[in-house]
Amino acid sequence: MSADDAPSIRVVLADDHAVVRQGIRQFLELASGIRVVAEAADGDEALRLARQHRPDVVVLDIQMPGKSGIDVARTLRAERLPVGILVLTAYDDEPYVRAVLQAGANGYVLKTADADDIVQAVRAVHEGKSVLDPAIARRMMQQLARDSAPLPPESLSERELDVLRLAARGFTNKAIGAQLSISDRTVQGHLANIYDKLHAASRTEAVMRAVSLGWIAPSLDEPADD
Repeated sequence: MSADDAPSIRVVLADDHAVVRQGIRQFLELASGIRVVAEAADGDEALRLARQHRPDVVVLDIQMPGKSGIDVARTLRAERLPVGILVLTAYDDEPYVRAVLQAGANGYVLKTADADDIVQAVRAVHEGKSVLDPAIARRMMQQLARDSAPLPPESLSERELDVLRLAARGFTNKAIGAQLSISDRTVQGHLANIYDKLHAASRTEAVMRAVSLGWIAPSLDEPADD
């Protein structure tokens, strides 16, 4: 199947500014293989539309009337809807970033990013990868380096480190399993152990913490080869 024949990535777009939604929708739909199926002007509508349309990706602003983007992300994860969550916002403050990651979002990108970068972020989130705006990633890793309590290297097993290195490169669970000749379920188990040991709420947070400790090389800004 060619890229043109592949099913479109179905997106629900939520932002309380109509002009912003129009601009984002325009460049998303100009990209190959992305279709915005619904738009929301507030958090409650975003949640309703996500439940109704079951999109592949929900693109959320943080500050919206009703539920915030963080609240919507948290609810979607609690309801276990199979949807990628990308937060697209003007806020780059660390408390917002941490709250978004802890809520279970797959990506955090600033509205100052290039249109192509936002399109790639939607595609990456749809593939199950973690996306973090490069400027935020650098600041978060610096902060984690200051805040992280020292942990002995043996806190993660060699296999857990292998899994985390591949996760840092943007590999999906299926791709990690193929690389290491283990099942998706085993990969999920290793990631759960990693999150617990590193006190991380998401794949991105675990990767950043491991990078800050010097256990793995930073590669958040690089696309995966798989």
